[in-house]
Amino acid sequence: MRVIPFLLLGLLMACSTTPEISVKTATSINAIAKEVPQSKSQITLSFAPLVKQAAPAVVTIYTKTTVESRQSPFAGDPFFERFFGDFFPKKGRKRIENSLGSGVIVDPSGVIVSNYHVVRGADEITVALNDRRELRAQVIFSDKESDLSVLKIDGPGDLPFLELRDSDTLEVGDLVLAIGNPFGVGQTVTSGIISALARPGGPNDQGRGYFIQTDAAINPGNSGGALLDMSGKLVGVNTAIVSRSGGSNGIGFAIPANLVAQAIESAGRGLTMLERPWLGLRGQAVSGELAEALGITRPRGVLIDQLHAESYFAKAGLSSGDILVLVDDDPVNTMSELRFRVATIGTGRMAPVAFLRDGREQSVSVRLDRAPEEPPRDQVTLDGRLAGLTLSNINPAVIDERGLSLNASGVLVSSVSGPAQRTGLRAGDILRGVNGKDVTRSRNVAPLITGGSVVLNVERAGRLGTIRLGS
Repeated sequence: MRVIPFLLLGLLMACSTTPEISVKTATSINAIAKEVPQSKSQITLSFAPLVKQAAPAVVTIYTKTTVESRQSPFAGDPFFERFFGDFFPKKGRKRIENSLGSGVIVDPSGVIVSNYHVVRGADEITVALNDRRELRAQVIFSDKESDLSVLKIDGPGDLPFLELRDSDTLEVGDLVLAIGNPFGVGQTVTSGIISALARPGGPNDQGRGYFIQTDAAINPGNSGGALLDMSGKLVGVNTAIVSRSGGSNGIGFAIPANLVAQAIESAGRGLTMLERPWLGLRGQAVSGELAEALGITRPRGVLIDQLHAESYFAKAGLSSGDILVLVDDDPVNTMSELRFRVATIGTGRMAPVAFLRDGREQSVSVRLDRAPEEPPRDQVTLDGRLAGLTLSNINPAVIDERGLSLNASGVLVSSVSGPAQRTGLRAGDILRGVNGKDVTRSRNVAPLITGGSVVLNVERAGRLGTIRLGS
């Protein structure tokens, strides 16, 4: 079973009310199910007015991307270049890739929200409006982890747009509509309901998402479009489906509008990606078994397993063993939900946090901000025997970006190129020692590499190992 992001999603909307029905017996249920419309108003109930209102704010996005095939792994290596010359191409061949996606106009000046994977790496972006005009656009904000991008059209203002709804007010069972261009057949409307809320996972396979689930049919060609409520407001941006075949199985995911709003606000402030507050903690959802062991009445919250000393939660007084239950008065029951909540609040702000300690609920205010860059990264690229090896100091910001252990120490291998590729080191490795001496700073490594053999102590995916380089 695959979670598949798609290159074009539509807008959702609906516009009618359902008559209230009182169900008393099984007989009445069957009677209602078979009842035909009794009046002209019942016969003419339709989503058409809502679709007519929303469709002009749905756009199609065409991208062109120059893709270069993989170059020789020996490019830049003096030994191979000397003996093999141009036998191995230094650069790969280039080709143009075209792709199709969707977007939603969220401001009359021409601000558009779409998926990151729709416009990723595009050299040229063209937006086709509902009235068939085609305009150039540029990406002004791009965030891979949330799979959101914000674009700006170079053209006229006063465009049709969709307002955002507070996605926290959604309930399972609410009606929604999706408008998109599945398989490139043209604009199509599908209807459904909110099937579930706060679903983890997502298109980046990081398990860090927090999505609205819907059974409104979503197919390849719909990514970046809108999920709309019955008032015509944007409740989410469609991004992926779960499917074995590649077609809709009735399990689609949309990014909640509250996170979309944060992306739009960030773009308006001139930021190019989402600034997420640093948690500086590791935790797990409280299961029924764990709740019983901890002596709490019901399973809820996130149990803190580990805290970094510089974490803002630690500085506010929380410690390992505490159970986070509320952030800004919203419940948090998984790490994905906790990340989502702090992301929608943003950086540089204080947020009330409720937690359980020894069975009693307590409250504190926690400053939400970016991970500290202390000590400075001090990125260094080595030459000589390890030419092409780039090293950085490990600090909270690096830990957060790379997903390292909170107690990570040593020097991070940021990238590996050229002759250094022959060492077996990989980007993301942690260099713990050289020739028996511990290393804690990037600039301390080069002086330890002498003319003889070199022994590198390396940590990879939590495991320690040794790499020996001959003289």
